[in-house]
Amino acid sequence: MPEKLKDILFPLEKVELFGRVLKEEYPSFDSEKFVSSVCDENWPARELKEKMRHTTVCLHKYLPEDFSEAIEILQNIVPKVTGFEAIVLPDYVEVYGIDYPEISVPALGVLTKCGSSEFGIRPFLNKDLKSTMKYMLAWADNEDFKVRRFASEGCRPRLPWASGVPALKKDPSLILPILEKLKDDSEEFVRKSVANNLNDISKDHPGLVLDICERWQGNSKNTDWIIKHACRTLLKQGNKRAMLLFGFANPEQMQIKELQFSSLSPAIGDEISFSFNLYLKTKKKQKVRLEYIVHFVKKTGKTSPKVFQMKEVLLAPGIHPIQKKHSFANMSTRKHFPGEHKFQLVVNGEVKAEEIVQLAD
Repeated sequence: MPEKLKDILFPLEKVELFGRVLKEEYPSFDSEKFVSSVCDENWPARELKEKMRHTTVCLHKYLPEDFSEAIEILQNIVPKVTGFEAIVLPDYVEVYGIDYPEISVPALGVLTKCGSSEFGIRPFLNKDLKSTMKYMLAWADNEDFKVRRFASEGCRPRLPWASGVPALKKDPSLILPILEKLKDDSEEFVRKSVANNLNDISKDHPGLVLDICERWQGNSKNTDWIIKHACRTLLKQGNKRAMLLFGFANPEQMQIKELQFSSLSPAIGDEISFSFNLYLKTKKKQKVRLEYIVHFVKKTGKTSPKVFQMKEVLLAPGIHPIQKKHSFANMSTRKHFPGEHKFQLVVNGEVKAEEIVQLAD
């Protein structure tokens, strides 16, 4: 049986190494008691985030009570902490530093160099948005690309697995100067965060994001990549303005016919295939985006749509045969349930054909 992520990324030897590094910096640190308190009888059963928070709480027991002293120690060990255990450092600030923003927020900019502070910054954004965003804006000019990436990633309105920042969902205007600074960053790691931030914003303010993308388009290869990645949700939604931005033609003269499935009654774990002919009744070549949507049955019996991209291609007028396979195998990210699964075929954002597949146990 393959090892779980929580065991791979947070093994006992990493906790022991963490303790030794802390003792080197702070001789009064009781590394043996720290390790034994972290790796207690419940340690193997804890999930990844539980292990992180448990380690943070244990760390607090053996650091100085004075928060400023504790943070100085943690900042000093940054060059020596390179593993996944580094996420404990910004977590410590999140848990124990909320009442000391003048110390905590600058410290997060340092600690992010070894373990990303994108989660730790969220409570400070919610407590004092404007003051915290001033730091984020300054970090966008930092010479360290990890800090620049943190400037964008930390203020994403819909950062996955993080606490929300309702004010930024409602009004993302404070984010935009940061993204402007980073839109042509030399590091792909940073540019991807810019794209993800814009994609987050697009879910609440599609027009604003499209305004930005239209203005950035053609500035450079970097910005062209960013805007395409930033508009992925809008493209999946079939947003007409997004489609036009990337040159996808009006689908009125495009049709799907002769849709056939290898099976309309597969079982969970099976793989099926489907094929169809795409008719382009146009006078010249057209840029085409082909997708299919599966309305997956959930445990409750309700359905939830998922968009799958097939291809983006330049096609000449005429008939184009298309084939695709789809697996109903259970995965860690998706568990299948029996019932009617509607398949929809989408051309340039418009549903052109559909079929019902009855999935069995």
